[in-house]
Amino acid sequence: MGGKLLRFFQPWWSNLVKILITGGAGFIGSAVIRQYINETKNEVINLDALTYAGNLESLDDVSDSSQYYFENANICNITDLERIFEQHQPDAVMHLAAESHVDRSIDSPSDFIQTNIVGTCNLLEVSLRYWNQLDENRKSNFRFHHVSTDEVYGDLDNEGLFTEITSYDPSSPYSASKASSDHLVRAWNRTYGFPIVITNCSNNYGAYQFPEKLIPLVTLNALEGKPLPIYGKGNQIRDWLHVDDHARALRLVLEKGVEGETYNIGGDNEKTNLSVVKTICSHLDKLVPNSPYIPHASLITYVADRPGHDERYAIDASKIEAELGWTPDETFETGIEKTIKWYLENSEWCQHVQDGSYQRERLGSKG
Repeated sequence: MGGKLLRFFQPWWSNLVKILITGGAGFIGSAVIRQYINETKNEVINLDALTYAGNLESLDDVSDSSQYYFENANICNITDLERIFEQHQPDAVMHLAAESHVDRSIDSPSDFIQTNIVGTCNLLEVSLRYWNQLDENRKSNFRFHHVSTDEVYGDLDNEGLFTEITSYDPSSPYSASKASSDHLVRAWNRTYGFPIVITNCSNNYGAYQFPEKLIPLVTLNALEGKPLPIYGKGNQIRDWLHVDDHARALRLVLEKGVEGETYNIGGDNEKTNLSVVKTICSHLDKLVPNSPYIPHASLITYVADRPGHDERYAIDASKIEAELGWTPDETFETGIEKTIKWYLENSEWCQHVQDGSYQRERLGSKG
């Protein structure tokens, strides 16, 4: 640590606090909010622009709570951000709002630059001004948690793991934009003394995930007998993390992390894309025995790989385990079965989310 004094945040979770969560109508953000409302008495402000991947139905179970507030706003709008900070007076910020799909970043990189870099800069500027005017007690307990991705590290060969000191080597416009936002957050800490923590996570899966991502895309396509597209040979390896485990980790880092530190969050579940798809098909064969598409694996089709596709991601999560005591509850085997059952039992949510601009078309073929 180069002699740096480690400062753990004060254990404020025993008190009632107000947390501003950006991107709270998204997949990971909504999981965090559901946990906070269901398991604590803390208040949550959900700031979300409700773009194609934001869905308030994911928060139906908690939206009537007196602990919950919703602000339909965009992090690119500084005026809205200033009003929200002034009105709600948050004690902490968890920043999840982002354009997050690699394939979309290949087709429309400027959208990712605007939201992930400019939007993060705006949020940092407003947060810093707000933090500077707090009284000393609230100022010392405030923290800004930036939620990022393991994709900023690039890819790995067959050996090794990403650690918190792995050099950045992003491959896509998406990962480059997230790497840029990570650097901005660290710069605010180094330059202004602004209290931050950063987390970089592996591939998330679970309930309420927008069906552009692999697991819900394959599940819903298979149920309808549509092709199951596999990039290249499907040998790309990802570490899979259940979203509820991730949400627990995010809360823990926000509440107990060391100022200025980064924590990698992974599920210790390395799988090839092809093996994930075959696992989904196998579960559907059993769970939907009357399906006319059994074996669902017969729907697998191989398509041209996307440009700049990373071969392997794998997270070393030993730091968050050793310092904060976090480990995932779900194995991939337990988590994937729960996830598939959720999509089978929530067809109305799936239908509503598909009524928007995305209809499970091929993205990321540009280039």
